[in-house]
Amino acid sequence: MRKTSLRTAVLALSLFALGRTADAAAFSFTTGAPDGSVGTASRPSGAGKIEIESADDFFLTQETLINSIGFTGLIPSGATTGQIVLEIYRVFPLDSGPFDNQVNTRTNSPSDVAFATRDSTAGDFTFSLANNGPGTAGNSILNGINKKPNQTTSGEGPISGDQVTYTATLTNAFILPAGHYFFIPQVGLSGANDNFFWLSATKGPAPDLQSWIRNENLAPNWSRVGTDVLGAGAFNASFSLAGQTVPEPSTLAMLGLGLATMMAPRVRRMLRNR
Repeated sequence: MRKTSLRTAVLALSLFALGRTADAAAFSFTTGAPDGSVGTASRPSGAGKIEIESADDFFLTQETLINSIGFTGLIPSGATTGQIVLEIYRVFPLDSGPFDNQVNTRTNSPSDVAFATRDSTAGDFTFSLANNGPGTAGNSILNGINKKPNQTTSGEGPISGDQVTYTATLTNAFILPAGHYFFIPQVGLSGANDNFFWLSATKGPAPDLQSWIRNENLAPNWSRVGTDVLGAGAFNASFSLAGQTVPEPSTLAMLGLGLATMMAPRVRRMLRNR
């Protein structure tokens, strides 16, 4: 009995030491604060509203667990938030059919279908809302999302409302391999005429891509917010990601082998002297 207990204790100690040795590194990413240029609608379908998706990209250099996401936009004062959907898309042509020539280009666009989805109504995450006070955007996109040759509407004018930041804490985290992705937040507001507008941020240098948008009528295609719909400019959207990188399996295996080799003589002495 004592021998079994000793072996169990040694195993537990080994696993603890291995876990501490192989701790994942913290991961964070942000596009920065809103720049006031444009707000793009992004909402799930329901209550007589068609789905609209706004997307912006990010890169991962290794497998990463994402368990916290923040994004900033405008909502009407007093609006009530219901469902929130968080989506991850890969870059076209992954997860996609052939280009159908209904938009100017699909180069560097999100793919046809989502790679991963989390829904607040399914219990995939909880969220909080911080009201940052009154906010504005110089232009907006809500209804003017069309196939070519009618893709350029120049936007639907300035908007105002409460500038809010949603923070989602994922109970069902995204675990994503290294790669290039798009993030899409969709916010469902209770009022029939209420919409969430995701606020733009200043676009970074290449290889950072500009933001894209589509609705049910344009799907599976996407249009560029600046180049296609507004007719000028290129934008990011304001969001942040946080989590941990995931150690490579080979790294974990080497750590485990090294730890076992290091402890083997001590374990043998302990067992002899029990």
